[in-house]
Parts: sequence; C-alpha cells; structure tokens
Amino acid sequence: MAANTRAAHGVDLFDHASNPAAPLAELMRPQRLEEVVGQRHLLASGKPLEVAARSGKLHSMILWGPPGVGKTTLARLLAGAAKARFIALSAVFSGVKDIREAVATAQDALRQDGSHTILFVDEVHRFNKSQQDAFLPFVEQGLFTFIGATTENPSFEVNSALLSRVTVYVLQPLAAQDLAELLERARARHLPSLQLADDARELVIGFVDGDARRLMNMLEQVADAARTEGRTEVDAAFAREALAQRLRRFDKGGEAFYDQISALHKAVRGSAPDAALYWLTRMLDGGAEPLYLGRRLVRMAIEDIGLADPRALRLALDACETYERLGSPEGELALAQAALYLACAAKSNAAYVAYNAARDFVAGDTSRPVPLHLRNAPTRLMKELGYGRRYRYAHDEPDAYAAGEDYFPEGMPQVSFYRPTPRGLEGRIAEKLAHLRELDEAARTSTTSATEDTEGTENTKAKR
Repeated sequence: MAANTRAAHGVDLFDHASNPAAPLAELMRPQRLEEVVGQRHLLASGKPLEVAARSGKLHSMILWGPPGVGKTTLARLLAGAAKARFIALSAVFSGVKDIREAVATAQDALRQDGSHTILFVDEVHRFNKSQQDAFLPFVEQGLFTFIGATTENPSFEVNSALLSRVTVYVLQPLAAQDLAELLERARARHLPSLQLADDARELVIGFVDGDARRLMNMLEQVADAARTEGRTEVDAAFAREALAQRLRRFDKGGEAFYDQISALHKAVRGSAPDAALYWLTRMLDGGAEPLYLGRRLVRMAIEDIGLADPRALRLALDACETYERLGSPEGELALAQAALYLACAAKSNAAYVAYNAARDFVAGDTSRPVPLHLRNAPTRLMKELGYGRRYRYAHDEPDAYAAGEDYFPEGMPQVSFYRPTPRGLEGRIAEKLAHLRELDEAARTSTTSATEDTEGTENTKAKR
C-alpha cells in the first residue's frame, strides 16, 4: 500500500470536525503502481508484474500472500494499466450464478466495443472444485484474464486444472522500513497534528506483522484515543494502552499457522530451547489453542526423542493435563516447561523410523501364520495340535532371556526395524540389544554343533 493521491489535499483526520467517512486504510489505497510500497520483487523495473503492466498484456495469475499486502489493490491497478474492464467477485459471497453473470458481462463487453475484462476473485481458495472448474473454458478461450487472490497455499487449495493455467506470484509481508514509510505518509497527509514518539512507531509497526491495512487501522485507533484524551503527542505506553485489545495476525487454519508449527517442531528437534520457547509463545500470543500445541509436543516427544529419554513423553502428557486443570495463563507455563525439556532432551527418531519400516514391510508382505510354539493353548485340542509346544518361558531361562529363540513367523526374512542410537537412554538399550544378539549367536552355534554331533553319532551307528 502507499499514499492515495487524494490525500494531497491534506485532510487532517485528527480534526474530528473534518473527519471523512472513509477509513484511513481506504484513503491510503494507491492509485498507481508507482505508489505501491513493498513487493519490489514483483514491481521493480523489469520484474514480472511491472513488465506486464507496462506492456498492457496481462496473463492469468494468482496472487498469494498474507492479509494486508495489497493483493486486491494490485489486481485493480493491473486492470487499470491494461485499460481493461474490472469485475470483482468474492468467493465468500459468490456462487456459480455470480460466475455466469460475470462471464455474460465479459462477453457483452467484448461484443460491444472489443474491451477486455479482468475477472478478479478474492479468497479464491474458498470456491469448491466445481466452482473453480467453471472458470476453465473461459480462461482457455481468452474471454477474460483471471486474477485470483488467496492467503492459502494454492498447491493445496486450488485445483490442479486451474493452477496449471495461471502463474502464481508470492506476495510478502511488508518489511519494517516499508511500514515505517507508509505510516509517516499517512500521518503527514491525514494526521499532521499527531506526533508519534519513536518508541510508539516501533510498537505499532511491531504489532501489525507486515499487514499494511492493519497498520492504518491501528494508527487510526491510536489517533482516536489521543483525540479523546486531548493529546497531540503519543508515546509507547499510551499506544500500548490504546491497542490493548489487539492480536497478532494468526490464521488458525492457514499457512502462517502451519509455518509456525513447523518452526516450533524443528526448534525442538534441533535442540534449540530458546527458539522453541519463542515459537510456542508466538503461537500462544497469536491465539493458538494451547491444547493443540500440547498435542504437538506429545508428538515431538514420540517422534524425535522416543526411547532416548522416555520421560519426555510423560512430561508432555503431564503438561497437557496441567493445562486442562489450570487453564490459561497458568497452565501455559507447563507447556513452556515441556517445550524446554523436549528441546534439551537427547534426540532419537529410531522408534519412529522402526514403526514406519515395520508398517511398510507388513503392508507389502503376505499374512504369515503365527508359529505353533508361539500360539496360546487354553484347550486340550489346541495342545494336541501342538499349540505352545516347545515354547520357552523367558523367566525360567538364565537372565530371563531365551537365547536363540525365534519370535518371527517361519520363513520370515531377517529384518532389523529398530536400530537404537547411541544417545541418551537409547545408548544403554543399544548395548543391551547387542549383548542379547551375542547370546543368540552363541546359542545358535551351540545348537548347530549339537545337531552336527547327533547326526555324526547316528551315522556311525548306521554304519555299524
């Protein structure tokens, strides 16, 4: 976003007597591409959207980015640069009937004066597959140029047929310097009587998470509060109080949500406790459901720590239970403690890898019968059929281990799903398993030797 040329008249919104009906965000909407702040990777000279606007030849596209970065504004400005008719639909309020009407309007325009149409669909990810498919024949015919806007990853939310016919452009949150420039333009043009201290500017910019529309709304909110209190100078303390009800942008089902969850998980896996605590706090601050975060911590304890530190799982589960009992904000401390412990714990994904390997093996293998010696024999018939025969009860064996016993189905190829790491408790587990394998090998060698001796004796007797 950038300053609106209408602001050149210098209307002071701080003076309530001349306060226009339009909100500051609308007054600051750019009227030319040159006025747009940010998105230089698309709008700088020679970049894709600048070239398309300058040539007047637009192509179908999807503008993907978080709220308040100018997706709708860019679509309107591109249509203006191409001297095309602009039709806007919102997937929240529109259906197939609205799409048909837009198609008819585009057809009439082309027939009457040969003018081209830009069909803009906001929140395009909210259209279902059949609604998205309705655009396809007209995009292919060139009846209109399609521009969609979405806050969600098009790879997941836009069907592949439509996605293959458009170019996806990623819009970025506005950087701090872009927001500072925009804030000063808005203040100078519309709020010249309002003086913001440096710490107040930094506070407001920090609150908006790269969202220009939110910046304008918050600036207007601070100005209203200052006018009510009869103040012309605003510091960080006053701005914080005026914005007490704010929340950072946090789409609980969107891209930002999964990006932050991913960052939290990777920080725990990477043994970075401070980073783990940062991302956990960011998500709690943004309105994430605490028990959802608790469930994710439980998964991390299983997937990334496992038997290297079995206490991690219990602690993660205890954190969830503690939150259920205490609620917010006290219970959030238990989640923070769990995140810190998980980040500091020894790491192993051996159990996770072993489970996936076993699952893949079973999915591709036949249904092998349970060996007779491993079957339970609660009835006489089962015993007569050999169920449980020659089963070795481990507790009756030395060190409670039946060395050399085979617990797999007959004919099963040799497999090794679980391979413990040398880290944490799993290092001791690895040592124990190695010792047991030595006992198995010794028992098998002994059995083989005994069998060979028996066969040799029987052969001698036979010769006699």
